[in-house]
Amino acid sequence: MGNYVIATSSTCDIERDWLDAHHVPMISYSFEIDGQIYKDDCRESTRRRFYSTMREGKLPNTSQINSYAYYEFFKDLIEDGEAVVFVDMDRAISNSYANSLAAADMIREEFPDAQLYIMDTSCITMGLAFLIKKLVAMKENGASKEEVMDWCNNNAKKIAHRFMVDDLQWLRKGGRLSNASAIVGSLLSIKPLIYLPEDGSLVAYEKVRGRKKALRTLLDSVIRDVGEAEGMEFIVGHSDTPEEGEAWKQTVMEQFPKAKSVELMELGPTIGSHIGPGFISIVYLAEERRP
Repeated sequence: MGNYVIATSSTCDIERDWLDAHHVPMISYSFEIDGQIYKDDCRESTRRRFYSTMREGKLPNTSQINSYAYYEFFKDLIEDGEAVVFVDMDRAISNSYANSLAAADMIREEFPDAQLYIMDTSCITMGLAFLIKKLVAMKENGASKEEVMDWCNNNAKKIAHRFMVDDLQWLRKGGRLSNASAIVGSLLSIKPLIYLPEDGSLVAYEKVRGRKKALRTLLDSVIRDVGEAEGMEFIVGHSDTPEEGEAWKQTVMEQFPKAKSVELMELGPTIGSHIGPGFISIVYLAEERRP
């Protein structure tokens, strides 16, 4: 079977303690607040600092990971003598994916025998977490790197991502929405419901007025996908609204009593910089991704 390691980046938003306990190396994205650079290290203390500054109205700036940083990260891993299966945020969201491919080419040129595999996931945040936890469970149950990569190639783009964005002003400040659209949307309390198609882009499939109605519409779209969801696993998420996140988890559990598990996570700084507090999400393995 051979030795191999599953590695990832901080955009998986998995708690650092879990990553460390399951021996999953992680490369950090970074963000800047008031001229100070911070590492998105998947730690609770970093998330609390991050969201407290957003609540104060400050807009963090994020940076992609450059090729040299990926090169150093990969080099450290392959020098330990293990094959590396790297699972990162999707190419449609960040140029970091292209930088990781460039770094992998540098590694292979310098170390021709290196076994380094960059997976194309079309996943972000909780969807990436869902994928990593599945792959790690397979590895810990004795699966080979070939089996892990085959599962990833065959299933990653079936992981459904459904999000609700609370305040359009953060998308406006981040340059992802026009000023007029954000102002009108906020005045009307419009909550966009977003999903990721197979290419990993962000697509608004419905715009609902009012948060309560938006959550109901979000849940209805999941019901259309999975029916009773017997034996299924879900990851639900929030951004700096833990009580609402817990209530959302309970709603999903009550709606799908036959589900195998419902796990709660929090959105981290890298994606959170563009979304802001009040985000709600749900991810799961579906037959296909669809609005």
